[in-house]
Amino acid sequence: MPWQQRRTPYTVWVSEVMLQQTQVATVLVRYADFLQRFPSLESLATAEMDEVLARWSGLGYYSRARNLWRCACIVWRELGGEFPTSAAQLQRLPGIGASTAAAIASICFAERVSIFDGNVKRVLARLAAFEGDLSSASQSAKLYDWAQILVHGLPDAALLPSYTQGLMDLGATLCTAKRPNCEQCPFGADCAAKKTGEPTRWPVKTKRIKRSAEQWHLLLAWRSDHGRLSVWLEQRPAAGIWAQLHAPPVFFEEAALLGSLFYRQPELFALPSFKHVLTHKDLFLYPYAMEWRQGEGANPPGAGRWTELQDLGNVGLPSAVSKILQALPAVAVAVAGA
Repeated sequence: MPWQQRRTPYTVWVSEVMLQQTQVATVLVRYADFLQRFPSLESLATAEMDEVLARWSGLGYYSRARNLWRCACIVWRELGGEFPTSAAQLQRLPGIGASTAAAIASICFAERVSIFDGNVKRVLARLAAFEGDLSSASQSAKLYDWAQILVHGLPDAALLPSYTQGLMDLGATLCTAKRPNCEQCPFGADCAAKKTGEPTRWPVKTKRIKRSAEQWHLLLAWRSDHGRLSVWLEQRPAAGIWAQLHAPPVFFEEAALLGSLFYRQPELFALPSFKHVLTHKDLFLYPYAMEWRQGEGANPPGAGRWTELQDLGNVGLPSAVSKILQALPAVAVAVAGA
């Protein structure tokens, strides 16, 4: 993996944050691009958050990018550009949880502390056929205690970087959630879960996230100036879904969208609706496109701004909005030929 070739606190931190709830294959595509633009802590800390969000596009869970930027600013401006060397100190920084802190501390500073992300939990739970329900804090703590025992059992702290990285890689590549490759696993002969013939029974986790759903109606207003298309985007609030990203105005009912255009006779084009899946919620998105002709007075609803399509790469956009905007040039051509 590219982040294993250059093990500095900065690169380990960036890779660990990217890998949270994101598949390795996706991170592989985005990691190099992100580091090309932000090769150092200083370059990240001195950038605008909007640009950081734009470079994060496609990775999802944008609160990670916001915390990444905030953390960089604190380390650069308040800590002299040096990351703390212990997991306990690292966890005081925004967006660095116990597992990310352990990864930085063990890989970069050889602290005897175990990473404990989802991959590691799965590997250890299967090795021991651990029957504790990991949705319970007390049972999760028991498994973590064993993880710590293993770390302290290493004969040399210099082994910590390889041990930590190897444990993460094992969970990411072989001991996967649905199709574990037990035949290739170096611990296959000693794995209690494999011996049962049903390794996917572990880890035990009975609590399920309750999902909800919402319907969002998006007003995709565009205008053309000598063939250059612009779209009206507003920045989302600081909290909630798509926080601080840019998106077309959102309405929770179609009637509210139409009501916002009461002063004109809109020619709306209903684009295909689709479901956008978030961690705890399904968004059913209904985009409506309309041409906002020049010289008609007021701007579209919302405190937004016109952004040319060619400049969208510099704006933080939710992946669902990027998908919708891909259809805009074809819509504009269809309207012009009508």
